[in-house]
Amino acid sequence: MRKRLNNLFFGVGMIAVIVMFFSFDVSLTELWEYITKAGYWLAAILGLWCVLYLMNAWAWRVIIQGGGPCTVGFMQLLKLTVSGFALNYATPVGLLGGEAYRIMELSKYIGVQRATSSVILFAMMHIFAHFWFWVTGVVAYCVLALTGDVPMNSVMGIVLGFIAVFCWGGIYLFIKGYKNGMTVKLVRLLSKVPGLRGWGGRFMEHHLEDLQKIDRQIAELQNQNKRSFFGSFALEYVGRFCQSFEIFFMLVLFGIDGGGGVSGYTLTFFHSFLILAFTSLFANMLGVLPLQLGGREGGFALSVAQMGMGGGIGMFVSIISRVRELFWASVGLLLMKVGSGVPVPDGKAEHVGERDR
Repeated sequence: MRKRLNNLFFGVGMIAVIVMFFSFDVSLTELWEYITKAGYWLAAILGLWCVLYLMNAWAWRVIIQGGGPCTVGFMQLLKLTVSGFALNYATPVGLLGGEAYRIMELSKYIGVQRATSSVILFAMMHIFAHFWFWVTGVVAYCVLALTGDVPMNSVMGIVLGFIAVFCWGGIYLFIKGYKNGMTVKLVRLLSKVPGLRGWGGRFMEHHLEDLQKIDRQIAELQNQNKRSFFGSFALEYVGRFCQSFEIFFMLVLFGIDGGGGVSGYTLTFFHSFLILAFTSLFANMLGVLPLQLGGREGGFALSVAQMGMGGGIGMFVSIISRVRELFWASVGLLLMKVGSGVPVPDGKAEHVGERDR
């Protein structure tokens, strides 16, 4: 059964990646011109994401260790991290693809309940860090507006206010979810959706105790193991800032260096940070689209224009970012077919999960 599901995830992901490859808004000749223009900076961008995935896997490991012994090797976690994000990029339902795959694979090592709670916590932490990243973007934009480095008007003020309210609302909901868990509430919410009521009721009836245990494990990370909570949060939050270097490399390639020197490159980095913050916010609002098709390009175009840069830069940044996504999505999907090592036998994995609870 697990092998069939693995093949299903792999097949859906590969089809999505192939479709995305042939749906670029530029011809293959133009695409190759963009790649050659990026040159060695493209290698730096691909290498940067290797570091980012290492940070993601480390944050996930900290979460797992917060609930008991971690019986899965770091390289296996790294593999599941890259493959999970590849499925999230490629599948139309976003998080549902990658998280389901991670739970399925990780349950071989630490049991279904611990695997489920750790994957949910990792996904929550990833989104939670994004909300704080976007709030930081609002603050940074206001500071740079005071110095005259970015434009500010009444429309932009309203937009920033809306973003701030949206992010603080998201942060509040996540804090409540961390304190009390959220899986039971989520299943109950799904059971009220037309077409899912019957399934939701049956699932709740048969798995209520398991869902409550998962919620307790989620709450324990924030309430009892604050070191693991803040450690994983720090890795995810800092990782968002490191991601800004992807755009920074491309702006420097175009000669945008803020006049040169430390202060000039610092300003360019803050511009890169703002472009990433607003683009990721816009793209995540359209997260139901595979590879966030259209959302990311539109976000880059709007944010680059807001920074006072030409449309050509926005197109270049969006195309190279898409190339990077396709590269790592392909790597992640191929890793699904690489041997997964020697997992803990299913019976022993369940026993480990029960003992840790």
